[in-house]
Amino acid sequence: MSLPREVPPAPSRPPARPRRVMMVAGEASGDMHGADLVTALRAHLPDVEVFGIGGDQLRAAGMATVVDAGEVATVGLTEGVGRLRTLWRAYRALARRLRDDPPDLCIFIDFPEFNLRLARLAKRVGVPVLYYIGPQVWAWRRGRVRKIARRVDRLAVVFPFEPDLYADRLPGVEFVGHPLLDRVAATRGREETLARHGLDPARRTVLLLPGSRAKEIDYLLPDLLAAARLLAERGAVQFALALAPTVERATVAAAVAQAGVPVTLIVGDTYNAIAAADVALVKSGTATLECALLETPMVIVYRVSPLTWTLARLLVRGVRHAGMPNIVAGHEVVPELLQGAVTPERIAAAARSILDDPRRAAETVDDLRDVRRRLGRGGAAGRAAAMAVELLEGAPA
Repeated sequence: MSLPREVPPAPSRPPARPRRVMMVAGEASGDMHGADLVTALRAHLPDVEVFGIGGDQLRAAGMATVVDAGEVATVGLTEGVGRLRTLWRAYRALARRLRDDPPDLCIFIDFPEFNLRLARLAKRVGVPVLYYIGPQVWAWRRGRVRKIARRVDRLAVVFPFEPDLYADRLPGVEFVGHPLLDRVAATRGREETLARHGLDPARRTVLLLPGSRAKEIDYLLPDLLAAARLLAERGAVQFALALAPTVERATVAAAVAQAGVPVTLIVGDTYNAIAAADVALVKSGTATLECALLETPMVIVYRVSPLTWTLARLLVRGVRHAGMPNIVAGHEVVPELLQGAVTPERIAAAARSILDDPRRAAETVDDLRDVRRRLGRGGAAGRAAAMAVELLEGAPA
């Protein structure tokens, strides 16, 4: 009689390790949208580990930053030359991570010159790539469509006309809507906002939005303040300036004092300030979409170094407008003044054309509502997170 053999215990399977994501958001807006994406991703994968380049908002969302976004952010084509050494160090640090300890997924947000180079390396080492807020190939260097198609697995775009640009080369493109739809909202009415900042609700209000970087302030603020002085000479208009957290208050306050026109500085209340304004004088960029979503008429201004402007003119093709509300609408919804056209006289005249014509102001608001409709619905970060989960589910555990 033989004794029954003992059945050996089944080998224990090691617990699945947390998924790891490398994310690169090299600018302030990318930091904000990346934080929303990480939050949405954690709703699917609570223990996901995220590291890379980001700022305060991504750190608050749980990212381990290898490099701070503020160290690599640039303004224009030539303004970035001074940061080449910093950019190169950041690239080498992340490239080393990709080679030595590859993550399960790379998520790149805007910042195309840096990110597309890193995407090439990610593909070489077998790491899937999700690009969120893709490069603006519709504005310049359309040849990058082929490069993006080779280096990117999925592309989450935020403008409705973008998927058609990739239709023949990259099937994994999805219009997720614009992430600002979930961010931009006023939390109080016009009268309360103006009164809170010591402004008169009975007076017309012009808001200055000169940008979030020191170079932008240097290029635009003097002419915006001079335009405010001209507007003040022609009627009962009051002025406010929404100060970005990345800008030195003392620098702006000194410029305002020297300009000789009363301007109230507003900190930490930008969306309410925009919603309370009759007209905004705004630097071309993200802030123009914020004004559009809050249905505030605006005058868009943009100036960079002469060399950057010359190079941009050579590279940009097929785009008739610079301001995003005008690009989304397909026609000029609000006036835009670029480079040499940025003068106090022209800025003031454009602002007066809205302030002094209620009918035009109302038509502009209607056009901005249409821009908002075209930008889709809320939930962009959630849709991009779902795309990220699909890629992670295809990665080995």
